[in-house]
Amino acid sequence: MLATSKVFLIAALLAYTACVVSSFQVAKPQLAQRRQSVLFSSTEVKEDLPVDYDIPDDSVVTIKPNAMNRLRELRDKQEVKSLVLRMGVRSGGCSGMSYIMDFSTEDAIQEDDEVDEYEAENIKCVVDSKSMLYLYGLELDYSDELIGGGFKFFNPNAEESCGCGSSFGV
Repeated sequence: MLATSKVFLIAALLAYTACVVSSFQVAKPQLAQRRQSVLFSSTEVKEDLPVDYDIPDDSVVTIKPNAMNRLRELRDKQEVKSLVLRMGVRSGGCSGMSYIMDFSTEDAIQEDDEVDEYEAENIKCVVDSKSMLYLYGLELDYSDELIGGGFKFFNPNAEESCGCGSSFGV
């Protein structure tokens, strides 16, 4: 469990570094153009896989096939029967608010949490009541790009978003 938290921390640091790098201006237009194409291509997800699982009705967060495959891998790697993914938001980040995502336990689910249950996958996505306003309709995807890879957040509620994709503003 601790190793997985380290992986998320490293991914967050890499995303933050990409965001900081994208905020600097480059003197030569050719270099700026090259940097922009690298950053934007790294936030795109390669391909849409077919959905091979049941998406809960009126889910808060929709897990896309690439993300579901990665969550399955993480569940199997941890050798647990079920995976509880807790998602939320907190103040901070380049655009004002940043996403938080971590593993949790069944016992940590609160009465006022919203739970999207992917029964056949033994995966639950838990969102606290305060984050519901910001995360409703969010799509969680995954990219295995070398630079900028990891979980990707596509939030219809975000009015602005930074280059790294890990923070947003409303």
